[in-house]
Amino acid sequence: MIPPAIILVRPQMGENIGAAARAMLNFGLENLRVVAPRDGWPNPKAVAMASGAGRLLDFAGPFLDVQAAIGDCDYVFATTARGRELTKPIVTPERAMELSRAFSTQGKKVGILFGPERAGLENDDVVQANAIISVPVNPDFPSLNLAQCVLLIGYEWGRQTSKTPPEVMAMARTEFATRVEIEKLGDHFEQRLTETGFFRPAEKVPGMKTNLRNMWGRLPLTRADVQTLHGMLRQIFRSFGADEQHQAPAPGGPKS
Repeated sequence: MIPPAIILVRPQMGENIGAAARAMLNFGLENLRVVAPRDGWPNPKAVAMASGAGRLLDFAGPFLDVQAAIGDCDYVFATTARGRELTKPIVTPERAMELSRAFSTQGKKVGILFGPERAGLENDDVVQANAIISVPVNPDFPSLNLAQCVLLIGYEWGRQTSKTPPEVMAMARTEFATRVEIEKLGDHFEQRLTETGFFRPAEKVPGMKTNLRNMWGRLPLTRADVQTLHGMLRQIFRSFGADEQHQAPAPGGPKS
């Protein structure tokens, strides 16, 4: 699979170039291309900001123009927030990376154009693309920082190509309780609740116990949870017994 090339067209600030490189490497994108950077190349500020992703800058160019940067690309996206009055497909980042993955599995190369910070891509740049990526942002404030936009595209690429499950449970050095452990916890509660007279009137007792068992069955309890609940019950009844003993009158009743 060939990851897409990230092409920064006439970027103005070295810091944004470096930050874009970091965002790329976060999601496994390593093909960075820089077209006519305003402050020349190499750029010390880009190197400093790139930190551990500095190696992406070593092969980033610079390229003289967009045409040179996309010369080996089979399909090109242009990112823009402004209407261009051009007849082209306009896709979301999610759809763009879905298409990129499909092209990539066919051995085709994809390029993604990002414009300069102040005004974005010019129409002369956009016309060289096959499709436009438009991020569904607040229409009253559609401006995205260059590195943020690269990060967003990188995230979508990573999401399309990753097998990371959408949700996992962090177990914090424990594991889920077994069915037997949960049943024993239910037994402990029933025993203590019976001792306190909780289950009444008699005709409702079976239903009350069923509801409690159903509650325990629904809860995703860990072994640590079960141990904690057992300990809480023991301490409550230990304290309750001590209070009863403390409050009980002395044998033989009060002395006159």
